[in-house]
Amino acid sequence: MKFLNPKRWYYTLGREKLFELLILAVFLLFFYVPLLHLFMLAFANKYQVPAVIPQEFGLKWWKYVFEQKSLVSSISLSFIIAFITTLLSMIICLPAAFVLARFNFRGRKLIMLSFLIGNAFPRIGLYTSIGIVYYKFNLMGTFIGVLLIHMLGSMMLMIWLSVSAFRSVPREQEDAARDAGAGPIRTFFNITLPIAWPGIAVAAMFTFIASLGENQGTLLVGLPKYRTMPVEMYGVILDYPATAGAVFALILIIPNLILLLLMRKYVGPETLARGYKMN
Repeated sequence: MKFLNPKRWYYTLGREKLFELLILAVFLLFFYVPLLHLFMLAFANKYQVPAVIPQEFGLKWWKYVFEQKSLVSSISLSFIIAFITTLLSMIICLPAAFVLARFNFRGRKLIMLSFLIGNAFPRIGLYTSIGIVYYKFNLMGTFIGVLLIHMLGSMMLMIWLSVSAFRSVPREQEDAARDAGAGPIRTFFNITLPIAWPGIAVAAMFTFIASLGENQGTLLVGLPKYRTMPVEMYGVILDYPATAGAVFALILIIPNLILLLLMRKYVGPETLARGYKMN
């Protein structure tokens, strides 16, 4: 088998193509190598710096993490809060998203922009202001207080993506259902909601993921009673070996990966672009 001359290969591929591959290789190196190292640490029984590869592999630290009651309770609490946050966000935000998508009224764009502006400020400063209000209403260290923090952080995703989903529903199908005798509620549940559901499901998925990863607000409002996984991570990093921290980090990543794989049919640049487009 004859090998291609390096110079000939270089000019055949083209300088631009080679540059694109180089950029891609650099991106993959910086993005995936830390994740791969995290994965290795999570299954390392023995690891000493500055080694790159652990000296011994096993499930020692997985067993150790799940034997710590505080860590297991934080995992359960995170999933409970994320589920309730997603459910309540859908109940509250979907009607608002439907109105914003279907009716043109003065101030509509300003209302949508207001959800975006809330995410433009540093979160810690925003949560400090919220904490002052919480003290006045005795919400510090309460489950409702933590839940409200999670919902406030996810409202922009649920509103914007759901508005895009409702706007994608053809008006002709809704009009045809009404002409056939269906009322507004029946039309919504039989026509509008099924067509808009893929976009709404994506919004719900990102809301769930955002709630699982929320840490600053929960740390400020929930301590010492309510410690979710991201909050517990601070203690794991300081008080436990690096391998235990890697296990806990992987536990945070796994449900996100599963959700992304389940929703890969609907998640894409086009969906997000439509969701963040203001009309």
